[in-house]
Amino acid sequence: MTRMENIQDFLAQKRFAFAGVSRQPKDFSRALFREFRKRGYEPVPVHLEVTELEGARAFTHLRDIQPPVDSVLLMTSPAVTDLLVRECMELGIKRIWFYRGGGQGSLTDGALQMCKANGIIAIEGECPFMFFDGTPWFHRFHGLVKKIMGAYPR
Repeated sequence: MTRMENIQDFLAQKRFAFAGVSRQPKDFSRALFREFRKRGYEPVPVHLEVTELEGARAFTHLRDIQPPVDSVLLMTSPAVTDLLVRECMELGIKRIWFYRGGGQGSLTDGALQMCKANGIIAIEGECPFMFFDGTPWFHRFHGLVKKIMGAYPR
């Protein structure tokens, strides 16, 4: 289970890579991207097919980001997660947030094992919206449900 101190540590990083942000303006990942920016963060988009998202330069690979980042939010398909975690290991990235919404999310068992073996802090399948101050009621409700079920980070 993810620890609250790891979430707070990730959110204390104002600049991080955001892999898997969609080209579609109405996609949930874009809403989250915009919310981070609105809150003073600098999410650096990583996308294979575009060079710009929401006015921010997008990079093809994590290794292309300059200056480098030491935290990554993954909103990718699990099919590419292990590859991205290996790239994170090569780059010395210290924190990975594996997003999970209504589906499986980006987390895989292999990715989690690689993080543990390499000292990378892993946030396992939480939605950042639940941890923002003043977030809309439905995100707070999501957090409340997780608390009732005993699945909310402590």
